[in-house]
This record gives sequence, structure tokens and C-alpha cells, in this order.
Amino acid sequence: MSKLKKLPFPERYQMIIDKTPHYNRLNAADQTKLQHTIMYFIHTKEFIGVGLDVDDEMKVLIAFYACLLLIRKNCDNCYENLKTIIIYPHSVMIKQVQSYGGIYAKEQFMIEGQSSNDTVVLTWHEAKKESYHMRHNNVIIHEFAHEIDFMDGEIDGVPPIEQSKYDGWVNILFKEFKILNTIVLKNRDWGKYKLLGAYAATNEAEFFAVATERFFETPVSLKLHFPELYHELEDFYQIDTAGLFS
Repeated sequence: MSKLKKLPFPERYQMIIDKTPHYNRLNAADQTKLQHTIMYFIHTKEFIGVGLDVDDEMKVLIAFYACLLLIRKNCDNCYENLKTIIIYPHSVMIKQVQSYGGIYAKEQFMIEGQSSNDTVVLTWHEAKKESYHMRHNNVIIHEFAHEIDFMDGEIDGVPPIEQSKYDGWVNILFKEFKILNTIVLKNRDWGKYKLLGAYAATNEAEFFAVATERFFETPVSLKLHFPELYHELEDFYQIDTAGLFS
């Protein structure tokens, strides 16, 4: 990291991140740190294009949003286990075995992204579109939230947090997850839970990833409708996104 810190941040990189809705709302210290972590990320991860050529815009935007999530977490290499980012041009069809009451069936799903411990898969059509506008969804943020979740060895909706804060985190996030799950099963009385959407009810890990998307993409709405959930995310990420990105 020390050698990379001495490298100047390329002007072509700067032009890319200047177009994002987040970068120019950060303070100077955060911007400088992001430049360093973006450089480190790009130089230490392998980017593989499937059906496309990987260019600077892809590398910089992916690195930007990955590093933005952990801008206040005091780590130079916050995705140490991550080795590879695979980029597809459009959504990918995958086959997956699902269980329904002990009956197993193979199903096909269209995905915009996927993550494991050492690999993140992204589709560029969605990633690019979402990178330059603050909307509900951001597939880069979503998949890297999963990577953060896995930093303690499990993808379970509980990222690495202090033991003293564990009960508070579980109580708030899992309470909201259970309420959303019930609403999705009944498919009525959505109310404020429309903000989170049905996909967040898939499991606790997806709930955390979607909540992280909303925390960075629609923070004012999240804070208004889910103040306890917002507080837990603010405490973990150490950034008041509603104040910065409103």
C-alpha cells in the first residue's frame, strides 16, 4: 500500500469518479483516502471480462463503490480475501437447486451480480447505469455488502461487529427482516416496507445487502421510515449518509 500511495491518481480516473453522485459530497480527507484505496484495489484485484473488454471506467467505478462502503473503517485493504471480479455485459442466467419442504427442484434465475469469498460477479449494463444516479438499487454496493458480511466467515446478515453491539444489531435487523418476510408472504399491507422490497426478504444476508444499498442510495428515506435500522448501519459504517448524500 505504501508504494501505491506514492502513485499519482490518474486524471482519467478522477474524471470518472467526479461523475458519481457521491464523490464530490465527501470531505477532502475522505476523497484522498478513496483515491488511495481505489488505486490499491485496482492494482491488487484481477478483473476478467466475459464477452467484453475491461476498461478503466469499469475498474474505477467498481473500486469506487467497493471502497466507499468502508471509507470510515480505517483499513487500507478491506477486501483482503477478494481476488477476482468477473464482469458480464448483461444479466446472467444461472441454475440453482431450491428446496421446498424437502422437495428439491432445479430452477433458473437471472442475476445481476453474485459474490463468494474471493470472487464478485457483476453485470456491467446495470452496474454502469446505477453508478451515475442515486436510485434504490446499486448492484456494486449490493455485492460488496455481501463481501463485507463474509468478513467474519459467514454470510448471515451480521458483518464483523463488536461483541457488545451484536445483540442490538441482531434485534433491529432481524426484527425488520421478519416483518418484511411476513408482508412478502401475504403480499399486502406493504406500507413503508416497499422501500426495502421483496428481494430483501429472501434471507438475512440479502436483507443486509439491500439495506446497505438503501443506506447509501436513498439514505433520507431509510432514516425517515426505519430510524433504528438506519442507526445500526450508521454505527457500523461510521458515516451519516443522510447528512452527506441528501
